[in-house]
Amino acid sequence: MLVAEVESEALKLRPVDKIHLTEALLSSLDKPDEHVEQKWVDESERRYDAYKKGDLKGIPLDQFSPRLSS
Repeated sequence: MLVAEVESEALKLRPVDKIHLTEALLSSLDKPDEHVEQKWVDESERRYDAYKKGDLKGIPLDQFSPRLSS
């Protein structure tokens, strides 16, 4: 079945069925890379340990949040 045919059939679905189809399609694309995820876990633990030891200082929220707007 061609993509155009799938699209044509999908557009005929009831709204609730379109939502279910969309969720299924998106979740099939959104598979976390376990290697990358483990790297982030390791990095966050490293940073937290450095913070607890005093090797890394935190930034107060009122100083940090303006950076998010930039």
